[in-house]
Amino acid sequence: MTRVAILISGGGSNMVRLVQDMTGDHPGRAVLVASNDPQAGGLARAAEMGVPTAAVDHRKFPRDRAGFESALLEPLLDARPDIICLAGFMRILTPDFVQRFAGRMINIHPSLLPDYPGLDTHARAIAAGDKQAGCTVHLVTPELDAGPMLGQARVPIMPGDDAAVLAARVLVQEHRLYPAVLRRFAAGDRTPVLLER
Repeated sequence: MTRVAILISGGGSNMVRLVQDMTGDHPGRAVLVASNDPQAGGLARAAEMGVPTAAVDHRKFPRDRAGFESALLEPLLDARPDIICLAGFMRILTPDFVQRFAGRMINIHPSLLPDYPGLDTHARAIAAGDKQAGCTVHLVTPELDAGPMLGQARVPIMPGDDAAVLAARVLVQEHRLYPAVLRRFAAGDRTPVLLER
């Protein structure tokens, strides 16, 4: 069994899809859901699904990313994950933390990387006049949203879309793409998953 830890910051909708998919012949099983926000709604959802949870409040570590990450490492190392999935985890991790899990940490990002790393991806795609948007799952490297691509899903940008409408359309594909990539990745296959709407 491949042990999977999932890091979240909010409601955890992608986390829920990952956990729901890790049944039957799936090579992975969720062993921990952890958050930087003790009030994150996804923690209760994980607990309801029988997954152990942990919370390390980043606000207790002002201007001390290393201290926060040291505290986060405790439940992570206790869970002994083979893979760490970032699923709406809104903290930038230090190179030291990323290197500790090099080749074993993946993230989902709401754009067609390498376009629009960082925040406000949907608004930026609309402002640029793009015809398509989407999401990307990639290996996490020290450079933000720059690791090798493991999967992408595309959606059209429709006339009249605003960022919220486009985000909702992309989220539907995130919920398809991330489980598909994790299933393949947990089996040792890094061939990219490419989904069309």
